[in-house]
Amino acid sequence: MSYNWKKILLLPTSTIRDALTIIDNESLQIALVVVNDKLVGTVTDGDIRRGLLSNLSLNDSIDKVMNKSPLTADYTFSKSTLISLLESKKISSIPILKKGELVGLETLHHLLSKPKLDNPVFIMAGGFGTRLRPLTDNCPKPLLKVGNKPILEIILQRFIDAGFHNFYISTHYLPEMIKEYFGNGSQWNVNITYVHESKPLGTGGALGLLPETIEQLPLIMTNGDVLTNLDINALLEYHNKEDAIATMCVREYDYQIPYGVIDKDGNRVMGMTEKPTYKFHVNAGIYVVTPKLFNSVKENTKIDMPTLLESFIKDDNKIILYPLNEYWLDIGQMNEYKQAQKDIISLGL
Repeated sequence: MSYNWKKILLLPTSTIRDALTIIDNESLQIALVVVNDKLVGTVTDGDIRRGLLSNLSLNDSIDKVMNKSPLTADYTFSKSTLISLLESKKISSIPILKKGELVGLETLHHLLSKPKLDNPVFIMAGGFGTRLRPLTDNCPKPLLKVGNKPILEIILQRFIDAGFHNFYISTHYLPEMIKEYFGNGSQWNVNITYVHESKPLGTGGALGLLPETIEQLPLIMTNGDVLTNLDINALLEYHNKEDAIATMCVREYDYQIPYGVIDKDGNRVMGMTEKPTYKFHVNAGIYVVTPKLFNSVKENTKIDMPTLLESFIKDDNKIILYPLNEYWLDIGQMNEYKQAQKDIISLGL
C-alpha cells in the first residue's frame, strides 16, 4: 500500500460527480466512502454507470449508488492470502480494516508487482534464545519452525517477495546450522553473506562487521525473531521521502493500570481515574539506516541499536518513527512461540 489511498476517501454526502472525478484522477478504479474512519461503502465506475442508467444525476449523493457491503480484508492478511482472495473474487482492489477501522487499500497490481531492490537487508540471527529453552538447547532460535518453516526463512521470504536480493545475516550461537540451511542463498536466487560475532556485540555492534563492499544504500535491519506482515516497500519509501538518518518501526502498546490513579496536589486529592489505560510506542525491532549511520560503527564495538540511535539524536540527526499497523509478533518467549503457531495458519506466510 505504498500509494496514497487517503486521496480516494469520500463522505456519503459527496456527489456521484465527486466520486467520478476521484476514480478518474487517482487511477485506482474505486472510491472509499467513510464516516469517522469507518468504511461505510465503496464506489466503482460500474456502480456509477448503473446509477446513471437508473436516471440518477451526477449531482446525486454517492450513498445512492455505493456498495454498502463491500468485501474487505483484515490488516493481518498476508500478501499471498490477499492475492488468492482478489483472484478468486475476480476483483482488482480490496479495503483493509483493523478492528473495524479503515487503514488502507490493497490492489492486485501492487501485490503482483515485484521491483528489484539493491538495498541491503541485515537480519540479526545470533541470539541464544535462552527464554525458549529447551527448544534452543541444540537449535538456534531463528531455525525454530513456525508452521512448516524456520522463522528466519519466513522473514527471508517476506523480503524476497518485496524485491530484495542482497542479504546479510549475523550469527553467533550455533552459526554452522544456519549457514548449512541457507547456504549462499542460491536456493532462493538471492545473495546471502554471513557476519559472525565471536562475542555478542548487540544489535548495533553487529553493523561494524559488515564488509566494506556493502551497497551504500539505506539498509533495512530486522531482528531474526520477528513475525510480521509489514509492507516493507512502503517503509523504505517513507524513509527515503523523509530524508532521515534512521527510521525505527514502532508498535503501539497499551498498558492498563489495575488500580484507581489519584491526581493530587500535596496531600489534597484533586481527582481520580479508575484503571486508566496509557498508550506507548515500543521498539518493534525493525529499522532503516543510512550508510552514514552503519558505516560509523567500528569493528568489534559492543552497542545496542537504541544506544546507537541516541548518540545520533544528541548530534541533532533526524531519527523518525514508522508506526507498524500490520500484524507483528516478537517471538521471544514460549507463549509467543505458541501464539505464532496459531497465527501462521491465518497469515499464510
